[in-house]
Amino acid sequence: MRRYRQLYRIEKDTLGEVKVPINAYYGAQTQRAVENFPVSGMRLNRRFIRAQGIIKFAAAMANTSIGLIDKRIGNAIMKAAEEVIKGKWDEQFVVDVFQAGAGTSQNMNANEVIANRASESLGLKKGDYSLVHPNNHVNMAQSTNDTIHAAIHIASIEAVDDRLLPYMLLLERALKKKAREFNGVVKIGRTHLQDAVPIRMGQEFSGYAEMVTKGIDRLRRARASVLEIGIGGTAVGTGLNAHPGFQGIAIKAINRITGKRFRRPGNIFEFMQNTDGVLELSSVLRGIAVSLTKIANDMRLLSSGPRAGLGEIMLPPMQPGSSIMPGKINPVLAEMLNMVCYQVIGNDQAVMMACQAAQLELNVMMPVIAHNILQSIDILSEGIKAFTEKCIVGIKVNKERCKSLSDDSTALATALNPRIGYYEAAEIAKEAYIKGKTVKDIVIEKGIMTEKEAQKILDPRRLT
Repeated sequence: MRRYRQLYRIEKDTLGEVKVPINAYYGAQTQRAVENFPVSGMRLNRRFIRAQGIIKFAAAMANTSIGLIDKRIGNAIMKAAEEVIKGKWDEQFVVDVFQAGAGTSQNMNANEVIANRASESLGLKKGDYSLVHPNNHVNMAQSTNDTIHAAIHIASIEAVDDRLLPYMLLLERALKKKAREFNGVVKIGRTHLQDAVPIRMGQEFSGYAEMVTKGIDRLRRARASVLEIGIGGTAVGTGLNAHPGFQGIAIKAINRITGKRFRRPGNIFEFMQNTDGVLELSSVLRGIAVSLTKIANDMRLLSSGPRAGLGEIMLPPMQPGSSIMPGKINPVLAEMLNMVCYQVIGNDQAVMMACQAAQLELNVMMPVIAHNILQSIDILSEGIKAFTEKCIVGIKVNKERCKSLSDDSTALATALNPRIGYYEAAEIAKEAYIKGKTVKDIVIEKGIMTEKEAQKILDPRRLT
């Protein structure tokens, strides 16, 4: 008779028995979530799982040092939590992004994985919680309500510090370098997509650099709000079932692991009720995305052509641009950044709607907030890095094209205002356009200026 290997074990929770895959480190509550929420196939970000591990490690350390957990058990929990922090058990975090409110399933996923791994290290089989229990030990002095919220903050701060801020600084430096490099190149300015008075290419690029600088400043200010974490608030902020010394010890442990300066909220009840810190951060990310969209769009316009567009700058050729038109090269990095920015702007809308859904003592929409804010930080970071390194750094300017367009522009008539007046200058511009001549040609023909005077007053460089 053929023997079949058992594919599952039986665990129990408060609702009864549950079949759990035999090799899974998660348990009954996670399995119920897997069955209940087969929605998107998306899981929460690796940084979020790391943050959960950090919180569980810090909680076990606090409870062990206070004497509420036996040292042997506490050490086993901390060791298992360290493995979660390092990503060893990422495949065991299987709950869909769209899950039960507040993230209870996600919290229990972490509790069960750590409890089973700790039990295993103590010589027990998976599913045997006689020594280490997911709720009684791993979740001691915690609730979904404070840990999920804190994990969002921890993961967001680490993502901003490790990737987004460094890559924004990289872009800022690259744009400032281009501003210096292009400062001697005079070009025609444009407003309403029509000819305007001259500007130097370096001045134009300095504006792009300053947009990024201001985005960095706003990001740093928003970052400060996300440093508050309400660990120890448990269910509603009262700290029920948490030792009075738990919060201070846990936050110190979190700071030691992360190297950050997380702190207690000024009002723990405000922290539990709202997700305003993340909302502020998300709105800053949206603002950065709007600024970057403008920069990317300008790169596409300024490089349009190569012969039938503006053609004032040349972007690095990265790949063939058409499956049918040979030799076509497209501004692919700018296009990619546009798409990233649109996604970030959409994510911010989702975060805003989820944040306004807070009711009484809790916002239950935290899983979708976590997913969207962390995705925004990730894609914005990598999008900026690629755009900087593969596009901005390699931009070249077409000096001859810039000179030709600025010399020929009828907008140079603006410099005549102080000498002959606005309406008379407008007539000069109109005549130059109709006859296909330059403004300088017309004023010399009409005897309004000598060639020497016209050369001086209508010099595009002087007008910048």
